[in-house]
Amino acid sequence: MAREVRTVVNLKPYREALALPGLRSLLLVSVLARVPLTATGVTLTFYVVLDLGRGYGAAGLVGAASTIGAALGSPLLGRLVDRRGLRPVLLLTTVVEGLFWAAAPTLSYPVLLPAAFLAGLFALPVFSVVRQSIAALVPADRRRPAYALDSMSVELSFMVGPALAVALATAVTPRLTLWAVGAGIVAAGICFWLLDPPTRAADEPAGPPRAVSRREWLTPRLLAVLAVSLAATLVLGGTDVAVVAVLRAGGEVGWTGAVLAAWAVASLVGGFAYGAVRRSFPPLALVAALSLTTIPVGLGGSHWWLLSLALIPTGALCAPTIAATSDAVSRLAPPGVRGMAMGLHGSAVTVGIALGAPLAGVVIDASAPAWGFVVTGAIGLLVALAVLPVELRHRRGSAPAATPEPELAPATP
Repeated sequence: MAREVRTVVNLKPYREALALPGLRSLLLVSVLARVPLTATGVTLTFYVVLDLGRGYGAAGLVGAASTIGAALGSPLLGRLVDRRGLRPVLLLTTVVEGLFWAAAPTLSYPVLLPAAFLAGLFALPVFSVVRQSIAALVPADRRRPAYALDSMSVELSFMVGPALAVALATAVTPRLTLWAVGAGIVAAGICFWLLDPPTRAADEPAGPPRAVSRREWLTPRLLAVLAVSLAATLVLGGTDVAVVAVLRAGGEVGWTGAVLAAWAVASLVGGFAYGAVRRSFPPLALVAALSLTTIPVGLGGSHWWLLSLALIPTGALCAPTIAATSDAVSRLAPPGVRGMAMGLHGSAVTVGIALGAPLAGVVIDASAPAWGFVVTGAIGLLVALAVLPVELRHRRGSAPAATPEPELAPATP
């Protein structure tokens, strides 16, 4: 029986990846560092609504300003990491974050809005730095389980961070919660500065990178992966809103936490399975499957437990899809521009989430809650179909004897 379990659940890829020097400490620090970062949105919302007495629309503008800043700043900070190294960037962003969160509880709304944009522009680049460091620490043939662990750690952070922020804001005050979140972000920056994970592999040239033209690395295939990344998080952002709307329409809004928790657990299980299987799956196929399984989710909206069951397939594809896109970017980007490429990946993920939620909201207001799943899933599927010719052209142009790139084409078992 034990032998059968070992056959079904192959832990060897994880053991081999975690045995690599530096990876275990990187993943551990990343989980702790991401918790306060995932709490920023809900913390600012509570502060604007409760302490400043503004509406949710005004709170949404603050969140949008921060998101726009992060989307613009992520590739710029990645470029700085490529050119100047990690520690100067961590020092800069930690100082800016510390100043913003220390001053935020004293700022009026008209000042908070541009300040949130600047804080987003210089946001601590934990997500992209961790993925860049994984590419430096882990050989290409063992990155899939490493990126699967990274995606699972992101899921855990999003399960813990917002919940802690809500509990603290309601138990104490949103103003003190702002300071607590800021202290956590500064602590995260200090931890990463002390850890100083590598951004280049040992066999990659150190020092200033050679000049790499944008045309050389920003290829149609990399752009396709970025588009797929955006589509995946657009579907996830829309699903988040649609779940709340469906439960509210059915009078079961009190079960929202349970449904979202079931969705997150399915993502963790899917991410674990993705890192343990013996073959890779192309990001294009994963985002297409994610989109297809999202479209019919609204059919299970009559009861919270039916909705939870309907979300299991799409949830199981969340972490694998993000892991596959991260792995693909790490392979397609040359070492000298990997920081900027990972920054662009982070921007794509951020923009997708930012677009998915309001898009689903507009659709739901104009029709019915179930259509939030349908429309966002359909858009994700359309994006997958739109970039499919890029992959087909690549396969036709590849030599028959060439080894397929596992991040975009399935590897042989």
